[in-house]
Amino acid sequence: MRVRFYGVRGSIPTPGPTTVRYGGNTVCVEVRLADGSCIVLDAGTGIRLLGKALAAEPYRAPIHLFVTHGHWDHIIGLPFFGPMYDPTATIVMHSTTERSVRGMRSTDIFDVRHFPVAFSALPARFERVEDFGEHRIGSATIRHVELNHPGGATGFRIDDADGTSVCYLTDNELDPPAGRVTTIDELARFAKGTNLLIHDAQYLASDMPAKRGWGHSVVDEVVALAATAEAHTVVLHHHDPERDDDSLDRIAEDAVRWARERSPSLQALLAREGLSVEL
Repeated sequence: MRVRFYGVRGSIPTPGPTTVRYGGNTVCVEVRLADGSCIVLDAGTGIRLLGKALAAEPYRAPIHLFVTHGHWDHIIGLPFFGPMYDPTATIVMHSTTERSVRGMRSTDIFDVRHFPVAFSALPARFERVEDFGEHRIGSATIRHVELNHPGGATGFRIDDADGTSVCYLTDNELDPPAGRVTTIDELARFAKGTNLLIHDAQYLASDMPAKRGWGHSVVDEVVALAATAEAHTVVLHHHDPERDDDSLDRIAEDAVRWARERSPSLQALLAREGLSVEL
């Protein structure tokens, strides 16, 4: 399995000279399975770059799309995803909850009031898989878990036939003020032993309590969750738009130090555009 990051920002894109090393596109992650199948997690502005990469291969098999939730930073890249304009492309839109069924069926983002091309005019072939249980794609099984986020969000775990796995948990607040939809212990069990845990880590302890309840987690709590889950590697994801590259460097150093001192078997990384992890 190969995991590649095309967008790592949360809330809003952050282009500019102070974000070039980690990137300014909002969240989009590609998972390429052992059998070559392509799974796309979220459709922020980074999905435009993924579309260009798929065209350059060229990739001709179905593209499987999972979206955690419908907040703008997770879907705004869809109208700029090149395969949608390719009549030979097949895009499979996966829904795992009633909320995601409604979201995937909605074409509001392609409403001509907001974008000049209507969904019905897109030449790609679209398929929908609406199943609230496990989804089977190629060599892998995909399970889901509900997360703690205003309006709801869904996390995913992908287990490939060769024994490798990745968990994608964003947007998620580990300590929400109004009670948890899913507890930390439940999340740790969901991510148990995963090779790669990708988790929202938008905030620092110094951001609290002002941003408590906004649906995102504190860095130290995320690394602690990864340690409890006995994950091999944790990737801190969904960076705050106010963090420049130097700020993210410091967060990376602190996360590595935390893991070294408290959970030496855990590797801690900070998500950046272009990061590719082979499992």
